[in-house]
Amino acid sequence: MTVGRRTLLRAAGLATLGAVAAACSPDSAPPQQPPGSATPTTTAPPPSTKPSGPPDWNALKSKLSGDLVLPGDGGFATAKRGFNPLFDGHTPAAVAKVRNPEDVQACFETAAQRLPIAARSGGHSYAGYSVPDGGLIVDVGSMSSVQVQGDQVVIGAGARLGDVYAALAKAGRCLPAGSCPTVGIAGLTLGGGIGVVARKYGLTCDHLVSAQVVTPDGKLRTAGADSEPDLFWALRGGGGGNFGIVTSFTFRTDPAPGITVFSLHFPGGSAGDVLDAWQQWLPTTPPELWSNLVVSGGSPVSCRVGGAFVGGTAELTTLLGKLNASPSSRTMKSLSYGGAMNYFSGSSARQTFVASSRIITDPVAGAKVSDLAAGHKGMDLLIDGLGGAVADVAPADTAFPHRKALASIQVYAPATTGNHAGVAKSVSTVVSGLADAGASGGYVNYLDPAMPDWKTAYYGDNAARLDQVAKTYDPDGVLKFAQSA
Repeated sequence: MTVGRRTLLRAAGLATLGAVAAACSPDSAPPQQPPGSATPTTTAPPPSTKPSGPPDWNALKSKLSGDLVLPGDGGFATAKRGFNPLFDGHTPAAVAKVRNPEDVQACFETAAQRLPIAARSGGHSYAGYSVPDGGLIVDVGSMSSVQVQGDQVVIGAGARLGDVYAALAKAGRCLPAGSCPTVGIAGLTLGGGIGVVARKYGLTCDHLVSAQVVTPDGKLRTAGADSEPDLFWALRGGGGGNFGIVTSFTFRTDPAPGITVFSLHFPGGSAGDVLDAWQQWLPTTPPELWSNLVVSGGSPVSCRVGGAFVGGTAELTTLLGKLNASPSSRTMKSLSYGGAMNYFSGSSARQTFVASSRIITDPVAGAKVSDLAAGHKGMDLLIDGLGGAVADVAPADTAFPHRKALASIQVYAPATTGNHAGVAKSVSTVVSGLADAGASGGYVNYLDPAMPDWKTAYYGDNAARLDQVAKTYDPDGVLKFAQSA
């Protein structure tokens, strides 16, 4: 059985987003800059001389090694679009298909101060911020190489998870990440990176060694523990597109493990009791076990529990036996690392949806959650377990603040252009109800324009420091958008 992020636990149980780089996400790249190198070159116009009029697109086109696609060009409708068709009505001023850091620098030099600039990797921004009306999309999709180098891997910012997993599996290495194959590595990492082996190996951003970043002043910087440390801190969970445009990432990896995947289905009407049992059970399990629970709205409300275990079937069977809930069916399968990542992958087709999120810190009443889902046929509450290695990092050590949380909740509902407003209202109602039930906060990779007090929800006590980093690296708000740091 194949389980995808959206169906993830419709069958079992998960970039710039990255606000503007990708979130649930693809892509041939030039040789990567070696760690430690920084190549300052062109700079954007000084803040005191804000230019007037549109950018000189001909000048930018002459500087790019990739293509510049304008509204009058053939293929613009395809070039501009993100993952969610709800945002196909957005009309950016241009799409720059960049191939190297110098192309990104040229984009800043030409367009900074004149119009909004947004990076796009996988294009999964839940709020559509990677398709800015009247703005310049800097599409990093062509920078997609995945180079395994011993126990590290250098990944272009445009690479998508399906390609990342394939290259790592071939080399016998593992990087914890999400389940959707078309999510961009950029958005996923920059928002933190909740994934299917997170309890054992941590978040994607926890494995980041360094990143090559072009900041709005046109400089190519290496952000790492010993170079631009504040920027490095912010890139690990501070959201995509907030401080600069990343062109490549260097991660440490682990040896690829064998994984046993599982799926438990429960009778209709039992969702509240199963959620209560699951919340008590998960913290007692070893970090080798990752699990999630999907509550599906309707009448009756149904639920499924699924997950991945770094280990064999015998030990997993014992652990599942301690879950105080009786499934109506159970499946279990031992797979290679690559096979397990494929198991959690779903269709790469575009999907029209509305989504938001909440965070469970202390257990919430399962009956309340079930009641919230009742009547919302087609809506899923995808509850992904945290803890384990995620909690081994202090909340202030990276920008991702939810280190002590029990789980994240993604509220996901299919939509059409015709019923979008009604679906959005339903999602907001459920999100508010979850907060009333004790699940506050939110995950920045599931950006929601309607999220109350969004900065606190996404960043908690780290918000003030993120604001300062943004002022340092983007003092003129070149990359500013509605929910930027």
